[in-house]
Amino acid sequence: MGQSAIVASVVSLCLLSTPTLAESLRGTTRSLDRQNVQARNHDFTFLRTKSQVQRFVSNGWLVPVRPNHVYTLKGVSFPYSRPEVRLFIERLGEQYSAACGEELVVTSLTRPRNYQPRNASPRSVHPTGMALDLRRPSDRRCRSWLESVLLSLEKQGVLEATYERRPPHYHVAVFPEPYKHYVERVRSGDPTTRYLVDRGDNLWRIASKHNTTVAEVMRLNGLRSAQIYPGQILSLPSAR
Repeated sequence: MGQSAIVASVVSLCLLSTPTLAESLRGTTRSLDRQNVQARNHDFTFLRTKSQVQRFVSNGWLVPVRPNHVYTLKGVSFPYSRPEVRLFIERLGEQYSAACGEELVVTSLTRPRNYQPRNASPRSVHPTGMALDLRRPSDRRCRSWLESVLLSLEKQGVLEATYERRPPHYHVAVFPEPYKHYVERVRSGDPTTRYLVDRGDNLWRIASKHNTTVAEVMRLNGLRSAQIYPGQILSLPSAR
């Protein structure tokens, strides 16, 4: 699939149904729970010092993130991340640049606990290398585009995104293994997407929202009953 096709498909998906900022990009305890569960599932270390970061870079567990023509770094003290986070930045940067005609701005990456700002949550996953911060665009159209993409990827269970006001930015925790598999599906042309089940969801509502049937959702996921639970990730037919 070409880059323009990927951008078009992401934008089309986001325009189908985009929750408001207040509903979906606000920080919650459940969001922090999901980020920390992913950190534990990946067996990630919460780095405490600059020397630990350097050791992880030397071992290849963290990789350099270097600015290019589609994204830049501003005020980033430790320009390193997990490999899948760098992949996320590169792909999002290409899409953002194509949609908005400007560079994506990354303001934070790996941040050891000794370098965390005073207002940082003690449960922040920045020390693991799986998180980044993105500057909030000043252009409303670009803001809307970026929020829509983050919400779409969050719903597919590959990241958690939160809008933070001081200073205005988006905190994004990328889930490395789920995100890597998502990219593999996109590149292979897999005709399915992923949906993260939320509280209050049921199969009928999910199927209706995605123009499919309960029977098809059950078939794709090997479900023997219509019972689902919050946090469950379902495969769904991609929009046609």
